[in-house]
Amino acid sequence: MNSVDMTMASVACIGECMVELRQAQGGHSTGQAGQGGGLYSRGFGGDTLNTAVYLARLEVKVDYLTALGDDALSDEMVAAWNAESIGTRRVVRLPGKLPGLYMIQTDAKGERQFFHWRDSAAARQLMSLPETDELLNSLMSYDIVYLSAITLSIYDAAGRERLFAAIKRARLLGTRFVFDTNFRARGWPDRDVAREVFAAAFAAADIVLTSTEDLLALYPGESHEQLMARIPTPELVFRLAEPVSLLRFPAGTSEVRAEPMTKPVVDTTAAGDSFAAAYIAARLGGADPLEAAQAGHRLASLVICYAGAIIPGYAMPPKKRHRPATTRQATK
Repeated sequence: MNSVDMTMASVACIGECMVELRQAQGGHSTGQAGQGGGLYSRGFGGDTLNTAVYLARLEVKVDYLTALGDDALSDEMVAAWNAESIGTRRVVRLPGKLPGLYMIQTDAKGERQFFHWRDSAAARQLMSLPETDELLNSLMSYDIVYLSAITLSIYDAAGRERLFAAIKRARLLGTRFVFDTNFRARGWPDRDVAREVFAAAFAAADIVLTSTEDLLALYPGESHEQLMARIPTPELVFRLAEPVSLLRFPAGTSEVRAEPMTKPVVDTTAAGDSFAAAYIAARLGGADPLEAAQAGHRLASLVICYAGAIIPGYAMPPKKRHRPATTRQATK
């Protein structure tokens, strides 16, 4: 991937951010009605939104593409994204709609269980609005379009087809499509549908970021080689269960191992999301895939030392200078 001026580089992250209710510390449920802590803190969460935050903190120009309601919670989300220097010009606001909501419930042993209320969330309508054509046409103005399997799971078949068609048009003008296989079974009607959509995304992508956790859930029992062979994209990052990535790119294949942890792991939330941000930022800055994967592991190893998806700003690694810009090239 050619390097670009990071003050001009632009990434479109497409997805959904939801209201998050997380049990307050020490307020685990006893499993009996009317008992237990019952105290929850409210925040916001979403895989592609997490990646957008880390991209912005790595000084990449990024817009978040989604739909929200016209309610106070949606206002808070937009304000928080603006505070992180995430562009919100592509956020569609729908009168009378609301964002989705999920709750994290934790038992006395720390095991987590998730509950979702998102069937009527505004983000699910993003591919079927009067504004959709304009939004999809804007994709060709970005250096990279980034989305995840969770993003694809919230649209119907027609919406996904519309999105893929727009991405293919944008690629003709040099936009790169990065697909993250963040797979959550609850978001799909069945695994056959998910496999079909994954195959379409693999065929359209320039870079695929994936993991054994995601792919073995869809293709159980297959070896690493078999799983990687399913993905024809020229650039592939395959994260293993241990902190190791297998890379495949036009110049060859390689293995990148994360440096040993020196601090205790607190929360693995957003490890993959932050890896994706650091990888994309490094590739935009002219790094080769090995250097980009090393950057991904470094940021992910830092993020998991803090509670929650987004670490404090002061904990971010020092900023690096990026290489001079060159012009992006269209896909041939």
